[in-house]
Amino acid sequence: MHPIKAVFFDLDDTLWPIAPVIQRAEAILFEWLAQNTPNVVKQFTIESLRERRKVLLQENPHYHLDLRLLRHAGLTEALMLANEDIRKVEHAMTVFSAARNEVTLFDDVIPMLSQLRKRVTTGSISNGVADLKTIGLHHYFHLSIAAHQVGIAKPEPEIFHAACNALGIRPSEAVYIGDDLLVDVEGAQKAGLHAIWMKRPDLDIGAANIHSHIRPDAICTTLYELDHWLNNCAILLAPPEMAR
Repeated sequence: MHPIKAVFFDLDDTLWPIAPVIQRAEAILFEWLAQNTPNVVKQFTIESLRERRKVLLQENPHYHLDLRLLRHAGLTEALMLANEDIRKVEHAMTVFSAARNEVTLFDDVIPMLSQLRKRVTTGSISNGVADLKTIGLHHYFHLSIAAHQVGIAKPEPEIFHAACNALGIRPSEAVYIGDDLLVDVEGAQKAGLHAIWMKRPDLDIGAANIHSHIRPDAICTTLYELDHWLNNCAILLAPPEMAR
């Protein structure tokens, strides 16, 4: 194995569980809609709004690159159909975004990111819309890339290559850690990176994550196990500011 110069992380369901976050954020948003756009909640439920977003996503796959635009489009449509002021969509999005960034980190996240960033360049590559600055994690990463920023999403190799190019490293000098076998592990490996499957025991991986043909470089259930793998299987090259 080449010396590892960078370790990249997925975010949702790798550093925090996302399902309860989205459920809470949608409940908070719906309560706001009930207070400020009552005609919307007379015609729609949280579930029907969610189903409509699925249809919009099928009709316009480009929304995969920015889920904020998908939710914005769904809310705009709902307010229009309910004869509510569509200018309220911007406020509604602010309400949702604030709740969406109130995440509960897994217990190993802060301790391990604190250690790792001193030993190797760390970064994040995500298809989601989490705001790392609001969450309080931005300073643990030397680089963060999201699909909506670069116009391409995992598992396409270009998003992984964009992160490597930004750091001036080869894909073979990077490791990617994520919870989705297809999107994260296979995507990273096809882009030339090493890939580790983060299989959190408290999360339901679902049938979509059962793919016998995919062979992760390692399977970890915690970031402590990731650290053990890095210590035993890779030569870590410290970030430039640490090497000087």
